[in-house]
Amino acid sequence: MDFLVLFLLYVLLVLLSIFLVCVCSGRKQSLPSRAFTCVSRVISRIIPSQIQGVAHSLLHKFFHTRNCTFVVLHLILEALVYGEYTWEVFGYCRELEFSGFFLLLPYFLLLVNVGFFILCSKTDPGTITQHNQAVFVHAYPYDGMMFEKGVECATCKVRKPARSKHCGVCNCCVHRFDHHCVWVNNCIGAFNTRYFLIYLLTLTSMAASIAVITGAFLIQVVILSSLMQGHYTDGEGQEHPVDAFFLIQHLFLTFPRIVFMLGFVLVLSLILASYLCFTSYLVLTNQTSNEWFKSRRGTGPYAQQGNKQNSYKNIYSRGVWRNLGEIVKPLTSPAKKRR
Repeated sequence: MDFLVLFLLYVLLVLLSIFLVCVCSGRKQSLPSRAFTCVSRVISRIIPSQIQGVAHSLLHKFFHTRNCTFVVLHLILEALVYGEYTWEVFGYCRELEFSGFFLLLPYFLLLVNVGFFILCSKTDPGTITQHNQAVFVHAYPYDGMMFEKGVECATCKVRKPARSKHCGVCNCCVHRFDHHCVWVNNCIGAFNTRYFLIYLLTLTSMAASIAVITGAFLIQVVILSSLMQGHYTDGEGQEHPVDAFFLIQHLFLTFPRIVFMLGFVLVLSLILASYLCFTSYLVLTNQTSNEWFKSRRGTGPYAQQGNKQNSYKNIYSRGVWRNLGEIVKPLTSPAKKRR
């Protein structure tokens, strides 16, 4: 069962990498971030200060300044997955006479995904400046709890419109700020949220479609080879019918790269699908990630009003269809709001 141990270590490594990205790019006072800080303090007693300084500067560069590191990593991971899919899975599936449309679907999704990735990364999310602040200030009403009228950004020196936030990575205030996405190297705000949603949807569909096709290929191999009807001899010379563990190990030894890729895209599909569901919930209820986290953590003036969960009410939701319409056609002024 060495294979299962190796495969579990591989999955844990993937999950740990994603966890570290979320912690380092997330909010400082979250529970995972506090746990990460405690671990960092323990490690700091072991690692020399010179190495710590270099590591700190690198982490700051990666997570707190705009750079293309994660964009390049994003492209490398896609190239590796699609390279393996094209080199082995696609060819094997063609020999097994899989549907051409079924096999070409991941490539179509990739083309759409690249288009919306470019739109998401290049579109101005809604940068607020001295020249356009008056337009954005009247887009949304102040709720008097999470967003208060008359507040000025200490960095940008502009009036902060309701639902805006200063992004420390981009060093600007963004209209209807959702979050800063390192994978597209841009903030997600009022004017590129619609592109981000389609980008996320196609990215999830890409991972899921490749996982389904790869899984279907391996199942077809098992069926055609009649492996489930066979037997194997263990290390003690005893014969046993083929079970699921032996079958997985056999497939790994026969198609190691394909099985590793399948494990990766399966984990990725689950993570992306969960995040897509969360983002869809925010869209349908007209909330941003920033507002959702603030309301759960009790950030803002309402945090001192007693019950954190019950003291805040979302005044921006206007029904599912109007909330969706606001994503498609963002608000910038009351005039646009009435149309």
